[in-house]
Amino acid sequence: MTGMNVPNKPNKTNKPNESTGQNEPNEPNEPNEPNEPNEPNEPNELSEKNRVNRMNRMKEFDERGGGGERAARADGDLAELDVVVVGGGAAGLSAALTLARARRTVLVIDSGEPRNAPASGVHGLLGREGVPPAELVRTGREEVGRYGGLIVPDTVTGTRRDGDRIVVETAGGRSHRARHLLVASGLVDELPAVPGLRERWGRDVLHCPYCHGWEVRDEPVGVLASGPRAVHQALLLRQWTPDVTLFLHTADDPDEEQWEQLAARGVAVVDGEVTGLVIEDDRLCGVRLASGRRVPLKALALTPRFLARGEVLSGLGVTAVEHPMGVGRYVEADARGATGVRGVWVAGNVADLMAGVAVAAASGTQAAMAINAELMAADTAAAVSARRSAARAPRVFAPAAESAVGERVLGERRHGFESLLGGDRGGAG
Repeated sequence: MTGMNVPNKPNKTNKPNESTGQNEPNEPNEPNEPNEPNEPNEPNELSEKNRVNRMNRMKEFDERGGGGERAARADGDLAELDVVVVGGGAAGLSAALTLARARRTVLVIDSGEPRNAPASGVHGLLGREGVPPAELVRTGREEVGRYGGLIVPDTVTGTRRDGDRIVVETAGGRSHRARHLLVASGLVDELPAVPGLRERWGRDVLHCPYCHGWEVRDEPVGVLASGPRAVHQALLLRQWTPDVTLFLHTADDPDEEQWEQLAARGVAVVDGEVTGLVIEDDRLCGVRLASGRRVPLKALALTPRFLARGEVLSGLGVTAVEHPMGVGRYVEADARGATGVRGVWVAGNVADLMAGVAVAAASGTQAAMAINAELMAADTAAAVSARRSAARAPRVFAPAAESAVGERVLGERRHGFESLLGGDRGGAG
């Protein structure tokens, strides 16, 4: 339902009066049906719902000392938040959505530099197969806003501890305090130093066969060896096309077992350094070797070095480390996304270098649930402490306390039967 009144049922068609030849009067409209509760995802009410939810969130911020109207507009510092999320991709928005639906005050700070921006579509995401990355982000932002979550375009420049809170500083000069911090800022792909790779990245220079393999099925595909996983990538792509060529480029030669595997799967191997791409009509059509030879291709795959965007955590003592598989640097965390620092969490590619969109989104949701559980535990502990303190405090208006105060202050002038009896407590004589 939309939450709007159901329109009046139309009047019944007037029938001519047989004796007068005139129409009979209209029958009265039936009364409107009562409104039913709004569902949270009606697109025709999205703007109004966002406005109402933001007003409710503003009220919550006011009650909790969080900055009132400034917090709702997110155009100034937010004095207090449950969670700040750094990064507005699949992981960050999924976390923010879960936290907002849990009625937590959550702010997403996004620099607007999505890793998958060059790609034409997101693949392997159930129910959203092929959706353009920008559309997925736009929809995710609308969903977060629908439940009162706040999203601001800005870049986080640093983080620090302030007592039991975390302070997040931004390039826009803002400072936000939060009980917990979730960093879902993704990673940077460090590509080999071959001219043209960056310009074609995500289009016909590819990395993930599960993201792009179907689109280049049965086409001639090359693999640029730039790391220890090149042979694995070539064998993997053989599932999508029978025409795979491994360019050894600057990598070491395969070992004896790998040579046998490549030969068994019909993967061609070309020695020599790749010095450039051959582009015609804005399409990749081959690569150029240092020898001057050209090899025709429709796509070129490679494994970049993955570098987690975890610099913002350095102020809290969290730094990226080398991945055990030698594919880059990542931020270590447990299965929930918790780092070794209290209140600091990570999700998505910053912690899982090989995660696709679906996996990154799931990790954001998982981290959000863990964060909410810790916040609940802290809230409960605070409530128990307050209850115990209240129980130990003297009851100021209890009868015994009031009598004692009255006797100390007023003496014989205090109210009550004893004052009428002249203070004689011994009864009648």
